[in-house]
Amino acid sequence: MSWAVVVFPGTNCEIDCRHVIADVLDLPVDYVWHKERSLSGYDAVVLPGGFSYGDYLRTGAIARFSPIMGAVEEFAASGRPVLGICNGFQILLEAGLLPGAMRRNEGLKFQCHDVFLRVENAGTAFTNRCAPGQVLRVPIKHGEGNYYADQATLEELEGEGRVVFRYAEPDGTVSAAANPNGSLGNIAGIVNREGNVLGMMPHPEIAAERLLGMEDGRLIFGSVVESWVKGGVAVGR
Repeated sequence: MSWAVVVFPGTNCEIDCRHVIADVLDLPVDYVWHKERSLSGYDAVVLPGGFSYGDYLRTGAIARFSPIMGAVEEFAASGRPVLGICNGFQILLEAGLLPGAMRRNEGLKFQCHDVFLRVENAGTAFTNRCAPGQVLRVPIKHGEGNYYADQATLEELEGEGRVVFRYAEPDGTVSAAANPNGSLGNIAGIVNREGNVLGMMPHPEIAAERLLGMEDGRLIFGSVVESWVKGGVAVGR
């Protein structure tokens, strides 16, 4: 299973993503520069975190027009898995591959600490190694992670089980105190209607090894591999 990690000017989490895929999962992975126009030969794509183009206009707003995004859209349309982490999630929103938008954190402060995520849907290509309701410990580091969508979109996401992660207390209780950024419904991650594009604000790639003190993030990457092995997502090589 071959992975692509897309790199935009300002991306800063690509090395961590590559390390997890290459050294923890022992799978082939390449960096793909944002000026490329093809993702041919890959089975999964990661849009990592960082500050694409400095995020001077709006997070992800400029990256959305990079040449590679046409290939990302085609890749997603083929049914293969696309994982957007933090800035990657923001780019997926800007590209229209996921619904909604991202606002500045409530309180306008950058947040950098561990959070707890309750797995709301353990039946996706990104969470099949999790149990329903399982609580994961994963770090966040963002200033613009306040997920927003209109009421109709929220109802659609909730009704279709597309809210995959929700900020929660360590015991799984969803509360305002557990919400680090004011995100509506404590939403931390969502999938598209087809289930093959996931955006999440927390960073599983820096929580995937016992050496780092937490390895819940490995479940996310491992789920993609398991889904691929079982043929749960389309393979277009």
